[in-house]
Amino acid sequence: MAPTAPPAGPPPPGPPARGSLSLHRAYLRSPLGLLRLGQLVLGAAFWVTVAAHKYEGAAHFALFAAVLVWLLTLALFGLSLLGRWALVPWLGSRWLLTNLVHDLAFGVGLYAAATGIMGYKAGRRSYCNLPGYSQQCLYGAYLSASICGGIAACLYLFSGLYCLSRRCRDQRDII
Repeated sequence: MAPTAPPAGPPPPGPPARGSLSLHRAYLRSPLGLLRLGQLVLGAAFWVTVAAHKYEGAAHFALFAAVLVWLLTLALFGLSLLGRWALVPWLGSRWLLTNLVHDLAFGVGLYAAATGIMGYKAGRRSYCNLPGYSQQCLYGAYLSASICGGIAACLYLFSGLYCLSRRCRDQRDII
């Protein structure tokens, strides 16, 4: 086998260097940034509470919905905090609309369903809250999860309305 000849010219230049990563502090101080932090905290409280206790039936859906929305919120928060939403194909140019749909469709819709499920399960377990009941009681866990989910759904509604108001004023940025 014959050796190959060395390249005739220098290698092609690489992609242009991107700027260093830095926090978009204006986003952290904006209403949407503060609402996202609250959503992440309450969402984590919801799914950790459900996952830490015995769950069955429809609570599987509630846990799936909470974790899905939490992960999507974490991705939106991270990209917005770093100012890198332009890197997301097709959605980056529509970032305000992406946040709006995420908040109202996924956030409010799935957290309202999960809150309803956990509230129903708490109501079904309310008998074990009586004094002298000796078995394991999941009433407190289900009630805590439903309260966290209800507050999280309200925060998603507020952030969705904030994005909608910006969109109606012909503003295209999230801040």
